Amino acid sequence: MNRFLLSAVVVASGLALTPVVYAQAVSPTAPDQGRAAERAHALPGERIEARLAYAKTALKITPAQEQQWNALAEVMRKHARVSDEQMTARRAARSAGTPDQSTAIDRLQRRQEMMQAASARMTEVLEAAKPLYASFTDEQKKEADALLSRGGRGQHRGRWH
Repeated sequence: MNRFLLSAVVVASGLALTPVVYAQAVSPTAPDQGRAAERAHALPGERIEARLAYAKTALKITPAQEQQWNALAEVMRKHARVSDEQMTARRAARSAGTPDQSTAIDRLQRRQEMMQAASARMTEVLEAAKPLYASFTDEQKKEADALLSRGGRGQHRGRWH
């Protein structure tokens, strides 16, 4: 019985504090919070050059591999530009406040189109990455494999693009 009472008190206090926490989260007295949210949701194009520089340094790209690296980097830049455009359009639609009138079938079709586009992007990345990877030394391959398998805080979970 005491467990039930304790659980009920914890849940009730959590519900009671929710409006206070929410009010603090959107408080106009915290002007930096909006900028922090924007930084947290930066466009992919704003990060791509840093990600490419990191990968190029970590992989120790040689002058002989520069052409293959540039081909992969250009594919990644292109994908970042497309993602920027899509994200900007979604943000604008959300800001406009137009209600979503789509049906479940519309949303499924949109999801299917997004998955097909993602598959096409991955095909482009693979086509550019294969020749580069083939030119790698064993040490570079080991680093590339590690770059694609890392996860966690501050790292890009298995993504080159």
